[in-house]
Amino acid sequence: MGYILEVCADSVQSAVEAKKGGADRIELCSNLLIGGTTPGKSLFRLVKEYTGLPVRTLIRPRFGDFCYDTYEFEMMKEEVQMFTEMGADGVVIGVLNPDGSLQMEQMEELVKAAGGAGKTLHRAFDMCKDPFETCSQAVDLGIDTILTSGQKNSAWEGRALLAELEQKFGKDITLLAGAGVSPKTLEELAVETKLHAFHMSGKIIKESRMEFRRDDVNMGLKGFSEYEIWQTSMEQIAQARKILDRLAG
Repeated sequence: MGYILEVCADSVQSAVEAKKGGADRIELCSNLLIGGTTPGKSLFRLVKEYTGLPVRTLIRPRFGDFCYDTYEFEMMKEEVQMFTEMGADGVVIGVLNPDGSLQMEQMEELVKAAGGAGKTLHRAFDMCKDPFETCSQAVDLGIDTILTSGQKNSAWEGRALLAELEQKFGKDITLLAGAGVSPKTLEELAVETKLHAFHMSGKIIKESRMEFRRDDVNMGLKGFSEYEIWQTSMEQIAQARKILDRLAG
């Protein structure tokens, strides 16, 4: 069995580097620094144009929890329909109830809006109360992939749960390991969990081209420099691809 290498990217350049490195698929978002939010139409169009890779689009209206109000959910439904009409190969979705269970009614609406496109339940899964019940519900909804770190901060830390989920549900749904996945951990993670799909950003920090700088002014999150650019590294992706191809035999 082959391995899927999905790269999460929030810029055209990152997506291009991912393709050069051998990625199978792009999960496209904006604002990767805060876990990702829904990308814009032009970003989606240009990534498709310049990479030709399958693209699954993250549908997440804001940073924070996965319990959405009426207005946010209305946005999400429209965006699912918009991106599928634009040619997205899939959407990446997730909604929870306040009690930590999957919001089945809203998930059913999103799945319906996506039609025949692929469907990933994103890391809202890692914040749910019961991963086994939620996994079973995802299968019932017709979702084909769950992106998860095994309910830990990294997939390596969550490898025991990932292995258990793969053993129980792997024939019915693809478990896609994400969070902290890198060439350093990939081989052991694949061997221990028996998963065949992995999600990574392969990001490096590049220095800004700005020569004039105001280091005493911050535009966003404190502690992050305005003069650092986070971007996918072709070399990181290529290393991961080489490892997975070798494991595939």
